[in-house]
Amino acid sequence: MRGAVLGAAVMVLAGAGVWLAAGDGRGGYVPDLARGAAIYAEACASCHGADLEGEPDWRMRGPDGRLPAPPHDETGHTWHHADRVLLDITMRGTAAVVGRGYQSNMPGFGETYSEAELRDVLEWIKTQWPERERAHQAQVTAQDETGR
Repeated sequence: MRGAVLGAAVMVLAGAGVWLAAGDGRGGYVPDLARGAAIYAEACASCHGADLEGEPDWRMRGPDGRLPAPPHDETGHTWHHADRVLLDITMRGTAAVVGRGYQSNMPGFGETYSEAELRDVLEWIKTQWPERERAHQAQVTAQDETGR
């Protein structure tokens, strides 16, 4: 009997360790990548591309003075930003985050999707990057979180 109880306790603790290891260290959050991919297809792909390729000439301002939607693949600059910044832009929109009269077509999605849903989108995007970009972005995020 004692062995069965000990075995069950080990299984529970092992399962908890897997759950915590899968999270990002912030309250046990575990990304739902399928949900992130679905939301990306629904809300982001029309501007940023089904393959994260962005709009053509995304570095050149259009007639309205605004920049086209950038790619979210390794050719863009998404991976240069910390998670906190990416989530803030996704929730509030680029103009709200940049301020100083900056104009952008990127809306905020914080009233349409929950923070967890938008984090899922960002986590899914990261899975599409090569290892070098994922590692760089993780380092930028870690530095941002520690204030360095």
